[in-house]
Amino acid sequence: MIDYQRLFHTGFIVGDLREGMDRYGASMGVTWAAPRVIEAMRLWRPSGEFEQLRLEYVYSAEGPQHIELLRGSAGSYYDPATEHGFHVGVWVDDVGAETEGLLARGWAIRAAGAGQEDGYGNFSYLAPPNGGMVVELVSQALLPGFEAWWAGAV
Repeated sequence: MIDYQRLFHTGFIVGDLREGMDRYGASMGVTWAAPRVIEAMRLWRPSGEFEQLRLEYVYSAEGPQHIELLRGSAGSYYDPATEHGFHVGVWVDDVGAETEGLLARGWAIRAAGAGQEDGYGNFSYLAPPNGGMVVELVSQALLPGFEAWWAGAV
């Protein structure tokens, strides 16, 4: 069962990363870690296929609740023209087991870092039955790297 107390970010897809940083930073009183770009990210989709996309993303430096802004390639899961991307991120010890637990409760997988045979990778996005807020399950093993990034490491 997911421990919602391990929630660590609220994410949004934006049309322009810099503009989003300015808007949310000024409104929410946060500063930002250095933005990152993945030029060729592979994202697993429920169809069983991978899409390859370019992803720009950034997190607010302040926590424990962070703001995540994302902007992806046209036609991708992170495309600001077709997706709003509102979600919350929760640390979990076992992405595969937690994903399977939610699927057994009727949740629907939207995307993941890998397919089912690979335990969905380091993250998965799931939507509850009958719609609602998407939850991103993120591997706790990634936390040290995120902490270093939020503290100013590039």
